Amino acid sequence: MVVPRPERRPSQGGRDRDAPLKAARSGSRPLPGPRPLSGPGPLSGPGPGPLIGAARHSAGLTTAVFLCSAASAGASLVLPAAVGRTLDLLLDREGGAGFWLLLCAVAITAEVLLDALVALASGMANARSTAWLRLGGLTRLLAAPPEQGSRFSPGDTAARLSANATEAAAAPVTAASLAASLLAPAGATVALLLIDLWTAVAFLVGLPLLFLLLRAFTRDSSDSIARYQRVQSEIASRLVEALGGARTIAAAGTTERELDRILTPLPELDVQGRRMWRVHGRALARSGVLMPLLTIGVLAVGGARLASGAISVGELLAASRYAALAAGVGATAGFLGALVRSRSAARRTAELLDLPALAYGTESLPPDGPGTLRLRGVRVVREDRALLSGVDLEIPGGISAAVVGRSGAGKSLLAAVAGRLTDPDEGSVLLDGIPLTAVEHGQLRREVGYAFERPALLGDTIGEALAGGAEQVSQDRVRAAARAAGADAFVQLLPRGYDTPPREAPLSGGELQRLGLARAFAHAGRLLILDDATSSLDTVTERQVERALAQDIRAGTRLIIAHRLSSAVRADLVIWLEEGRVRAVGPHAELWRFAAYREVFATPGPAPDPGLVPYEARRMADVPMERPGR
Repeated sequence: MVVPRPERRPSQGGRDRDAPLKAARSGSRPLPGPRPLSGPGPLSGPGPGPLIGAARHSAGLTTAVFLCSAASAGASLVLPAAVGRTLDLLLDREGGAGFWLLLCAVAITAEVLLDALVALASGMANARSTAWLRLGGLTRLLAAPPEQGSRFSPGDTAARLSANATEAAAAPVTAASLAASLLAPAGATVALLLIDLWTAVAFLVGLPLLFLLLRAFTRDSSDSIARYQRVQSEIASRLVEALGGARTIAAAGTTERELDRILTPLPELDVQGRRMWRVHGRALARSGVLMPLLTIGVLAVGGARLASGAISVGELLAASRYAALAAGVGATAGFLGALVRSRSAARRTAELLDLPALAYGTESLPPDGPGTLRLRGVRVVREDRALLSGVDLEIPGGISAAVVGRSGAGKSLLAAVAGRLTDPDEGSVLLDGIPLTAVEHGQLRREVGYAFERPALLGDTIGEALAGGAEQVSQDRVRAAARAAGADAFVQLLPRGYDTPPREAPLSGGELQRLGLARAFAHAGRLLILDDATSSLDTVTERQVERALAQDIRAGTRLIIAHRLSSAVRADLVIWLEEGRVRAVGPHAELWRFAAYREVFATPGPAPDPGLVPYEARRMADVPMERPGR
């Protein structure tokens, strides 16, 4: 058993006062390094950007889009020549027009069918790429340490995984369509050269102007699109916050004010939306004027060449059609706009895909280990501030240890480090002598369980929510755990019992916490961490849970984040945190001698009756406790 010792600290009168030393420290040994999760997908380590990744994932369908689009462009290039040749043969009353008419019909049919295939393949490719990006972003978000994922608000995350992922996923098909769309204008320009050099020259003189127009469009639209998407996400975040606090808003009567808060970014969205479409419309208008002018120029030159006898009527007709096809290069503005939107959306999606995932090892914990937990030199830094520093602890296996301290002392962060929801920036955490970073993922999650202050019930039914975990447990085990947590009685009263969907169950805060405890009990391993998991329970239910932990649940180590005095009293060991450091470790009865420790449990407000605290201390100290073995 670890006994606290006074810390040397000057005080009034020159005497050392209530500040015990930290727990005993142990030596260190080299630790095996972790490895990333294996297998394909976003968790297999750093990969390409979302655009390249999406293109690889739908490479076959994207290739089909390009090939079908290219074939459709080829059919569209054949058609003007076939029509022109047919016209010349009919005007000259020569034979063979039937073959060319058949060729026209084949070209038209092929173009229609190929365009239909392009639409089908494009939809399938976009769906596959969108699913890949959404799954990758969600997987990374769930695999990352909680403090990394919490950087994104729920509304922002929803926007990134929905609208932004959809726009980013469209990039491969858009790029393929853009490349294919250039084939028809390029082929038409070559055809103009073959028909008559001067008709081609009349078209080519306007291309530099078109290039400058498209370049300005791409430059001007990038910034407005990025700003538009960011404001969209901000509005979504505020909306999700308001939905989560709907009862508070209704109770406070602040509906109108909340609407104003949600819609505050709307003017900026309007500005960026107008700017975005103004740029887009200006580019389309300019290209819409330039390309018909080039077509008219080709027709004027072609008419002059026809009058001079240089080309035939059929060749003039073909030249007019090829000029129209060549003018289709102006439509690339639409594809470029879509690519700019995809690139901006991909940057936002990439922030999820780039989240660091916890790497796991391949080692196994010792069979039937007692759950001895050791923290060596643990230091955790967030935003250049050390929230935990110099934490050295050893918690013997099979005992209950309560972590106490004022708000902000680092209790929940210590709980997260102890069960490896996050890794320390310095130091190591060992369970039964094995570093947590070296333990295989499945076994770590089976052997280390959590119950939280606000548990989330994830499943179609309450029974599924309690049974789900690193391993699926039986419904008999679920019901036994629910009885131990004091939850079985009220679950049985629900309309469908354990088959009731969580969203249809009217649960109080205490009932929700009992279900969270039941899930933790059903999956209890050698280390069970309760992060303020009994804060909403009444005293009777809390005592029932404590008895269940001692008698009904698999034996192991309990790490309890405690705010109530009773939790510290009944624990075998108390870990006293202060400003991210372990101030003392020892039984509650010994720590209670120090005034600063008693102040941790003091209720803010008027000074209590002088006789009350000593009496409460004596009463609590009389509660029998099971001491840790040596």
